[in-house]
Amino acid sequence: MPDATPPGTRLSRRQLVGSLCGGFGAVGLAGMLQEQLTGAPNSSPAGPHFAPRAKHLVFLFMTGGPSHMDMLDPKPALLRYAGERPESVDLRTERMTGGLLPSPFEFRKRGKSGIEVSELLPELGGVVDELCVIRSMYTFNPTHGPARNLIHSGNIAATRPSLGAWISYGLGTENRNLPGFVVLSPGHRGGNLWRSAFLPAEHQGTHFDNTDADPERMIRYLRNDALGADAQRLQLDLIQALNRQHRESVGGDSYLDARIQAMETAYRMQFEALDVFDVGNEPAAVREEYGDTPYARGCLLARRLVERGVRYVHLYYGPGQPWDDHKTINRNLRERCPDMDRASAALIRDLKRRGLLDETLVVWGGEFGRTPVSEAGDGRDHNPYGFTMWMAGGGVRGGIVHGQTDEFGFQAVEDRVSVHDLHATILNQLGFDHERLTYRYAGRDFRLTDVHGTVLRELLA
Repeated sequence: MPDATPPGTRLSRRQLVGSLCGGFGAVGLAGMLQEQLTGAPNSSPAGPHFAPRAKHLVFLFMTGGPSHMDMLDPKPALLRYAGERPESVDLRTERMTGGLLPSPFEFRKRGKSGIEVSELLPELGGVVDELCVIRSMYTFNPTHGPARNLIHSGNIAATRPSLGAWISYGLGTENRNLPGFVVLSPGHRGGNLWRSAFLPAEHQGTHFDNTDADPERMIRYLRNDALGADAQRLQLDLIQALNRQHRESVGGDSYLDARIQAMETAYRMQFEALDVFDVGNEPAAVREEYGDTPYARGCLLARRLVERGVRYVHLYYGPGQPWDDHKTINRNLRERCPDMDRASAALIRDLKRRGLLDETLVVWGGEFGRTPVSEAGDGRDHNPYGFTMWMAGGGVRGGIVHGQTDEFGFQAVEDRVSVHDLHATILNQLGFDHERLTYRYAGRDFRLTDVHGTVLRELLA
């Protein structure tokens, strides 16, 4: 007797095998998402411990180490002692360096707060009253890899959960149709920087290549044009049932659990992600405010993602490590800063207009800074001893400067802030006591800040 069920709602064995071999869009996407999507209906967040000031975090990461004394930490003494090498700057970095290298960029006071900002950053100067500028950051490794691991995970080894994974583990997700932890980067850097490590696998970051503005190319394998939503749902139900049966047979597998959850989120993303990731849906005036580069689109996309409940967006500036200016630094900064400055300031203004800045903490910075002494005559080497970062929104005080470096900008000397202090403060704004947000693994309780970290209460509104 012929099957009276309408086509597309029930699959024959041949159709099932054929569609599996031909590629199931949502499952393909789940593989691209590396088994780690958050947003599963059964996610059980660990916190928060108290009422949070912020619900979301956007981290604008300047890979390579931006030069603080050229942008946000004016040092007129560099000009007075140009070419000299006082004892206070005779510090070991990665390479041999020369004498003091003055900055050619003019600083002037901006905003009601009168914070001095370089001519390289006219747009950020216009929103400086929203910024909490930390001029006394320090770290303890001058090499990119370990220093980058530290600021991403609180440890120089690439074996610990990332900041975003801890936030996902602690807060869960507000939107089950999107990942809770999104990474935006042109190209692929390697997932160790957004790994979940020993935390449940679902909390790893989901990477999207924002080189291209087309969401169909940004999110590979999102659609399955061969099957409708109902048929995909039937197919996914079968695969999930087989996965659960296998899980029970092996006595539990966190990575398989994450794959099961990833498939569910991937299926749902088909109906929301294309809209969210399409910045072309924004009014022309908004797109013009941000600009039309990968970083600019990333900043605009970050706003669209937090607007829809994504907990943490980590945005990298450019592929590689573009802020690693070992030579021709002045020319490089003139070429690079306009893009970064315009889009970063647009993000602050846009969040504030929409009433989102109070609940969104924005953090800007790199893994370390640059030396005030020259390398190769016209460049600056890595500087872990002192550098600048800034925060905005999310319950931090705007229009203030915290700490300072020495007269040349080499070492943090007043109100020094470690990476662990920064992490403790970020977690505090999201509602967590950094000493209590822990996960037991290998017989001990781990936390993002390890045995370090102090919340910077003086920075909080």
